Amino acid sequence: MNLKIIILLLSLSVFFVACKNEADKHKGHTEIKESYTCPMHPQIIKDAPGNCPICGMKLVPKEDGKEKQAIKDTALSALLKPTNEFAISSIPTVKTIHKYLPLTLKALGAVSYDTRQMGSVSANISGRIEKLYVRSRYQQVKKGQRIMDIYSPEILTAQENLLMVLRNDPSNEMMISSAKQKLLLLGMSGQQLQEVIKKGKPDFSISVFSNYNGYIKDVQGGMPGEATSAMSNVSQQTAELSVKEGMYVQKGQTVFNVYDPSKAWVVLNIYPKDMQLIKVGQQVNIVPDVAKSKMIEGKINFIEPFYQSGTKTITARVYFNNAQYKLPIGSQVEASFASEMKLADWIPSTAVLSLGLDKIVFVKHEGTFEAKKIQTGIANDQMVEIISGLDGNDQIAENAQYLMDSESFIKVNN
Repeated sequence: MNLKIIILLLSLSVFFVACKNEADKHKGHTEIKESYTCPMHPQIIKDAPGNCPICGMKLVPKEDGKEKQAIKDTALSALLKPTNEFAISSIPTVKTIHKYLPLTLKALGAVSYDTRQMGSVSANISGRIEKLYVRSRYQQVKKGQRIMDIYSPEILTAQENLLMVLRNDPSNEMMISSAKQKLLLLGMSGQQLQEVIKKGKPDFSISVFSNYNGYIKDVQGGMPGEATSAMSNVSQQTAELSVKEGMYVQKGQTVFNVYDPSKAWVVLNIYPKDMQLIKVGQQVNIVPDVAKSKMIEGKINFIEPFYQSGTKTITARVYFNNAQYKLPIGSQVEASFASEMKLADWIPSTAVLSLGLDKIVFVKHEGTFEAKKIQTGIANDQMVEIISGLDGNDQIAENAQYLMDSESFIKVNN
């Protein structure tokens, strides 16, 4: 009887052990479902990879068990660090890349008059303006068009001298030629001179004509076409001329300037850090704001050797034929220059945060990011040259904007 009980107990023990092993075996083959979360927004939990619906960051596997404990230990260690020097985050990081990259420079500018095409309407005699035939700034004039009539006692006397010689000594060719030459030098045209001789009477005024095609501008109003003033005040630019009928002009005085918009400049503003990338003769592509489809292919014709007043930029000029494009003077443009390859250390432009005069990146140290000041060079599309402040082993935040909130209280280390 005792033997039967012992055998029964042994059988039950073997049965339970076998069941336990089978259960453990099935347990070992149970698939563990992995979940994903956002480093910046831990409340977001997904059962598949993707992007965070709030900030767009890539979701990462959610840690548990020992990994959670390790992260807690790291976070605790980070929290014990000074809050004005470190930021806690798990955003992606990058390192500096040492390689050749093509340099493409972009610059902004404006269309301006080509002052080499500027003409002037001057008074060859002293006198009073009897009649004006132009009334407003930027009125279009053509070569040979009558601009104004000037009354001058000097030219009246010169006409009377010529007529007196013709009446009293018509055979004196030397005196007649000298009197005619004086009138021509005083600004009288050959046609006007013949009319005076034909009438036998002097004209009380002499007409002044334009020798140029273009748009008129009085000298008192200054030079048009500069980017800072050409579009600043439309009413001022289209106002009446400051020269009036009845005003006196002096001999040799420039009364009007005439600008021809068919020949123009593109004036580009170049910052000092980009000066080494440009040179005279370099090809440049220009896209006007008013006509995005009209790309102008030109070259740098001149680089002004001084800074513009009130700015920190150097001006580069590109001459072009505006008769083909008909761009308004003062319109804004964007230009791009292609330059040679450059070997340097580069990081993504998103990794650099500007604090005015200072540029910083966030360097990773054991789960935390420390703000560090760097010196940057040329910016090339999406990359920035690093001159100093980083070495090849530094892990930096790929997007410094995610740490913008932390930046407000972080102390920058050099």
